[in-house]
Amino acid sequence: MVADVSAANSIGILNTNRRAYYIALPKPPKFRINHISREAVSQPFHFPFSLMAIAPPSLRPLHKSLFPKYPSFSHDSPFRPSLLFSSKPFRLTVRASSAVALEQDLRTQGTQQNQTVETELFSCPVCYEPLIRKGPPGLNLDAIYRSGFKCKKCNKSFSSKDVFLDLTVTAGLRNYTEVKPVRTELFRSPLVSFLYERGWRQNFNLSGFPRADEEFRMAQEYFKPAEGGTLVDVSCGSGLFSRKFAKSGTYSGVIALDFSENMLRQCNDFIKQDASLLASNIALVRADVSRLPFSSGSIDAVHAGAALHCWPSPSNAIAEISRILRSGGVFVGSTFLRYTSSTPWIIRPFRERVMQSYNYLTEEEIEEVCTNSGLTNFSKKVQRSFIMFSAQKP
Repeated sequence: MVADVSAANSIGILNTNRRAYYIALPKPPKFRINHISREAVSQPFHFPFSLMAIAPPSLRPLHKSLFPKYPSFSHDSPFRPSLLFSSKPFRLTVRASSAVALEQDLRTQGTQQNQTVETELFSCPVCYEPLIRKGPPGLNLDAIYRSGFKCKKCNKSFSSKDVFLDLTVTAGLRNYTEVKPVRTELFRSPLVSFLYERGWRQNFNLSGFPRADEEFRMAQEYFKPAEGGTLVDVSCGSGLFSRKFAKSGTYSGVIALDFSENMLRQCNDFIKQDASLLASNIALVRADVSRLPFSSGSIDAVHAGAALHCWPSPSNAIAEISRILRSGGVFVGSTFLRYTSSTPWIIRPFRERVMQSYNYLTEEEIEEVCTNSGLTNFSKKVQRSFIMFSAQKP
């Protein structure tokens, strides 16, 4: 059997051990291939290396030719399968390819070489432009810690040198100090951060809050439309629910977000005690709930457990949550109510006076703020002073 391979005004490409060698063919030679066995005929053409015809003559060889400067092949010269380039035989495949395939291959190689520089989920809290990330990919503690982030628009850099990524507007400032309301500064205290899961939050049961496992189950019911997406646990505290969301395996990534540095450090300490969490897709981010560092319409689910009453401006925070939610995204929150529809009217003024230090809202106020921020499908579950509510981005 004889097989003829012709290449006129073209460039040959040798593909050995995943390296490309381009060979200029000065004349349109014609090769005759003899001595092909029956076994070779029954299978695709296999020879010691890959030979492909590339059409555009304008391409230049990237490497020197493997053949002499003036090769001469007679029509009767056998190109035998026993030709070797190493101590062990390897195969030659004769197939056609286009310049488009070559271009795609080179583009893929370039992407692989630059995989440490990519556009990340996070955005600049100043201009909301996506951040450029340099470092190992992945949404986990180790990858975030070893990465650097920079805004491609305002050129502001953000550090992950601590156990969390600081994406606040004031990140990196040395001389400026901003003091938040007392209720916000309270949770930045190392003592309160340490006690939060060691007795502090357990007292919420006295006001009607269910136990943490039951509250988590209720939230998961609301989050069913967002399964498989990215969840942000805003005002996560020491990460009580962030860790539960991450361990559930329901979401592609969980971002534990809080303004308190000490709360995030406590969250990190809890994560390090659980090997399964260290391997999960969970990241710790410091950010302001009224200036969330995510692009508009980029997040699938937002959770805020026992947090709304601590925010300086619940309306601004819910507007930000609505901004970052994608269409169909879900917001679930729980908080203390100022009073409920069943609270006797004679007690209501007293509760309003006592609770002035926090932004305790009513059921109607929470629904109105969510609706005013563009959220729909509001639903709620109320038990004494506890409310869990859900709203969705249309």
